[in-house]
Amino acid sequence: MSCGKHHDTPCTDILDRVYTYLDGEIDEAECAKIRQHLEECAPCLKEYDLDSAVKALVARTCGCDIASEDLRGKVLARIRAVRIEITRTETP
Repeated sequence: MSCGKHHDTPCTDILDRVYTYLDGEIDEAECAKIRQHLEECAPCLKEYDLDSAVKALVARTCGCDIASEDLRGKVLARIRAVRIEITRTETP
């Protein structure tokens, strides 16, 4: 996924780290890079908004339950697969 413009940090790198960004698991310098990219790149911002909504939905429905690393890995793998599928269908 890309808006076609040059970015200091490639879209794929941003999207691979969006959940760690949402979870506050990266340092401030990395957060700044991601915020900068999201301000410049509408497709990544749209994906970020979707990921943010999914995270909020999971938090509301799962309450305080902590997902196992195995489940987290499976969910993230499925999200990546869906992203690839969407990218393929959007590309002419």
